[in-house]
Amino acid sequence: MTTLRHYLQFNDCSRSEIEYLFARAQWIKDRLRQGQPHHPLQNKTLAMIFEKSSTRTRVSFETGMGQLGGNVICLSKNDIQMARGETVEDTARVLSRMVDIVMIRTYAQTMVETFAAHSRVPIINGLTNEYHPCQVLADIFTFIEHRGPITGKTVVWIGDPNNVFYTWLQAAVLLDFKVHLSTPPGYPVDDTRITAAERARLETFADPFDAVRNAALVTTDVWTSMGFEAENDQRRRDFQQWQVNTALMKQAADDAVFMHCLPAHRGEEVTDDVIDGAQSLVWDEAENRMHAQKALLEFLLVGLQKSD
Repeated sequence: MTTLRHYLQFNDCSRSEIEYLFARAQWIKDRLRQGQPHHPLQNKTLAMIFEKSSTRTRVSFETGMGQLGGNVICLSKNDIQMARGETVEDTARVLSRMVDIVMIRTYAQTMVETFAAHSRVPIINGLTNEYHPCQVLADIFTFIEHRGPITGKTVVWIGDPNNVFYTWLQAAVLLDFKVHLSTPPGYPVDDTRITAAERARLETFADPFDAVRNAALVTTDVWTSMGFEAENDQRRRDFQQWQVNTALMKQAADDAVFMHCLPAHRGEEVTDDVIDGAQSLVWDEAENRMHAQKALLEFLLVGLQKSD
């Protein structure tokens, strides 16, 4: 029987465990492409709770769990009694007696933490306002697949320091790389949310062209994250000079790659020629959500496995 583990933040796993997940994701991906069945999660059920809408998170988890031989129950916020006042604690107590693992995509990090504290099964953070650990797990797996180890490299975040950015900082400490940030005035890093170790991995730049110079990976996200739509018009004005375009990418290393967690607002945070260009790994990155999460599901439910 495996020890109960949750994946609520990137650093809930050790470096060796994260590196195992990368290697295991590659093994699982290769096996799928070779047409070889891999069903370690037969008779296991994943429940997914969505308080925020999703394309990639739902499809990657649902398809991935099915490929591993398991079952999936998808629940919107209106499908469960929390919408009518049942507490998070009681919902966790009930669901965790009926399913084997739960993925939650919601607003506050405190919700997934409370759910985990009252659950008898593993809980996965599918996105909160504070962190998006599954995304960064897939992003780094994608970088390694195309460019090798990320240790010692520089990752550049252009734009709003959001949940994905803060997760990149956690990953930088764990895997020993640097993060550069360039964001408009008025959108600073929240120093109360980062540790001294994370601060030591971070360098901020007023000019995005300075931030990307010689970088290995350039990444960004929409200027307005879910939940902040009321600020959309102001953000469009504020972020105009923080667009990832061809001129910006030319300042990065010759073999630099571009990533975006999607959905993208083309013509705003990124131009068509970048997202569809030769340096873009965006579509591999999106596919790799499924492979990385399959490795995570297997790890949380049956522990470390030997690859054949």
